[in-house]
Order: sequence, then C-alpha cells, then structure tokens
Amino acid sequence: MAEKRRTVRVEFAGFALGAVAAVVMLLGGVEAPRRILAPSALDPVPSSSASAADTPWGAAARRVTEDRGEPAGRQAKVEVPSQLKHYSDSRRFLAIQVAEWKEHGVRTPHDYAGLASLIRGGELVEVPSATESYVLYGVGALADPEPFTHFDKQAGKSVVILDDAGLEGERARLAESAAQLREEIKALETEAASLGKAEKSRRASLRAEAARKEKTLKAERERAELLESFYGDAKKRSRLEAEREDLTALAAGFHGHRYDLSESRARKEMKVRMLAHLRPEALAVMEELADSYRAKFGRPLPITSLVRPDEYQHRLSKTNSNATRIDVPPHSTGLAFDILYRYMTAEEQEHVMADIARLRDAGRVESLRENRDHFHIFAFVDGRRPGEDLIADSLGRASAKPAKAEEKKAEPKKAEEKKAAVKKAAVKKAEVRKAAKAPARKRR
Repeated sequence: MAEKRRTVRVEFAGFALGAVAAVVMLLGGVEAPRRILAPSALDPVPSSSASAADTPWGAAARRVTEDRGEPAGRQAKVEVPSQLKHYSDSRRFLAIQVAEWKEHGVRTPHDYAGLASLIRGGELVEVPSATESYVLYGVGALADPEPFTHFDKQAGKSVVILDDAGLEGERARLAESAAQLREEIKALETEAASLGKAEKSRRASLRAEAARKEKTLKAERERAELLESFYGDAKKRSRLEAEREDLTALAAGFHGHRYDLSESRARKEMKVRMLAHLRPEALAVMEELADSYRAKFGRPLPITSLVRPDEYQHRLSKTNSNATRIDVPPHSTGLAFDILYRYMTAEEQEHVMADIARLRDAGRVESLRENRDHFHIFAFVDGRRPGEDLIADSLGRASAKPAKAEEKKAEPKKAEEKKAAVKKAAVKKAEVRKAAKAPARKRR
C-alpha cells in the first residue's frame, strides 16, 4: 500500500500554484480558464505555464482540468444520493459536526498562531501537495503575505502580532499617518472654502476627496485603538507574546525548513503550507476516496480545502457562501476537507458520491454535495457518528449564526428604504423651490 501511495512532495511550488489556481477558479466561474498559471514572483514556482507543467504538481493539475469531451461539473446530469443531500432540518448537517467537536473536545485554531500550536503539538499532519492519488488544488488561496495576526473571534477583528521594536514602530507609523491625513484634510477644506460660486465642480471634488481621507483617518484611529486595547492590557499582551513564540518556533524548524518572518514572501509560503494540514482520521478517509478515484479514472482527486483557522474562515465567508460562520466551523476542526467536482463528468461524480455514500452509511463521515462545485466530507474521530443527545444539544449552536445572517439581510433593505425616502424628500424640496421662484419670474 505504501508503494502504491508513493508521495511526490513538491515543497513550495505545489502550494503556491494551488493557491493561484484557486483564485483563477473562483474568479472565472464555471467557464474558468484551464491554463495552469505560475507567477514568477514566487520562487521556486516555475516562471511559465510550460515549465509548471513539467513539475509533478503541474502534471497532476493538468490531469484534473483536462477537457473530457463531455459535460462536467454542474453541467453534467447526475443523480445525487440522499446521503449527500441536506436533511429536512437543514441545521442537522452542521449540528452533527459540532456534536463531534464537543464529544471529543477537539481543539480548534482561531488564527495562524493557534494553528502553529496544533502543528507543533502533533495534532495535525502535513498533507503533501501532490501524490499519485490526489492533488491540493487551491488550498490556501486566500493566504496573504501580511504579518501574522491574533484574531479576536468575538469582535471579528485581527490585531498584528509584534515584538517590542515592532510595536513601537507600528505606534509611530499610525501616529504619523493620522497627523498627515489631518493636514491633508485641512488643506482640502481650506481650498474648497476659498473657491468662488462658479467653481461648484471643483469644490465638490475637493470635498469628496476630504471625505475619503476622513474615512481613512477613522480606520487608522480604530487600528490604533485596537492595538492599544491588546498591548495596553497585560493579560492580552502576554497571550500575544505566547502566540508570537509559537509562530517563531514553527518558522525556525517547519519540518526541516526555515522561514524568515520579516519577509513577506516567506510569510505567505508558510501560511499556505500551514493550511495544508489535517487530523490523521480525516487524512485516512481522504486517501481512501482518492485511491478509489485514481484506480477507476487514472487521475488524481482534486482537494481544495483542508484545515482553516477561524480568521481564515471569516475572511473566506465574505466571498464564499459555503464557508459557514457558525461558532465552530467544520474546517476549523481539521476533520473536514472538500473535493472539487467542477471538472468531473457524470460518471466520475457518481463514482465519488457512491464511495462517500458508502462511508456515510457506515457512520464514518458526514457529507454534502455543495452547489459551488464541491463535495464536503467530515470524518468522525472514532469512525462513528456522535450520539443523538449531543446532536440535539448542538442544533441551537448550529443555527445561531445563520439567524444573525438573516438579520443582516434585512439591513440592506432598510438602507434602500432610507435612501428612497431621502431622494423623495429632495425632489419635493426642489419642487417647492421652483414654485417659490415662479411668481418672481412672472413679475419681471
């Protein structure tokens, strides 16, 4: 079995290319370009599509996206098994996964620092970017080169993790930025006030620019306040220092590689690599499905998502409706992974779904065929579904966030109604002014 599943490790190239491929896939929709992209800015990623195809990851990705000559993805006509559909109570799907987290006390990471702690503690195992049976296709697509941050889950905000020198530098930068913005706003307002009545267009332009800078100034003030709320609190600052130590320790020896956290490229590479992890129980299920798919169709199974910290999930949910915002998102447990079916024919999809349905019937996984081209699979730690008492207890937790989402849906409607009312009042006011001027014109 070990020889059959011979691992082809592509240390950085596969991860970076996978992230780029996902961005192209997400932006391009169903008809996304199938050409493999490889940006020259990320060494040792190949500098051209042609050279990318020569790497093991590139060859695997090409097999995933190649044209089958028949309808694929959502265009293919398939019969979806009941095991991959929502329950009559749609909350149950997430409740089962929350119940599993609760039953086993699974630790979940709020941010990359929390993920570093799980990796260092051996709770998560690294998943190679390409093997004979599967390929990581887009894992870490939203990883950025910015400094690592601590995510305050309750507030939904991130504060940068800094050492003493970095903290003083950030304080100085924020103060200087705010001072400069205030000067620029004052200059714009002074110029606008000095203009004559005939220069309405120029005045409007200056005032609009001043408003934009006011918005930027407000954001800078909020960043400064957030920074002080953490670094000015001894307990919170101690936690940030512990998280910085976890990240620094992992960067110093990440499975034989070192990352310089002062370099943006190194930070991005490290983040993408950190996201390529799963719990052993989930990896075993993933490999089982991948081996079956490859044996039948001779191509690797495309995997698009593995573990996700809450911070990453929060960011992803702004663009991906499948990325749930409940208290314990399934991917944060390290027990969930997604399979991309966008390029699969009906036969391929039905084969994978049959395998997943078999595992679900055996009580080993929870699953769903999502509308955005993915199969979501959640592996149970001990190979059995959690008890009904825990599932029932988790139903409320699974529905808490969607209720807030419904409230947010009402906000745009209220805003539109307010906007319409303001517009109506403005029209009425203009009509009154016009009526008031009419007699004067008549007298002249």
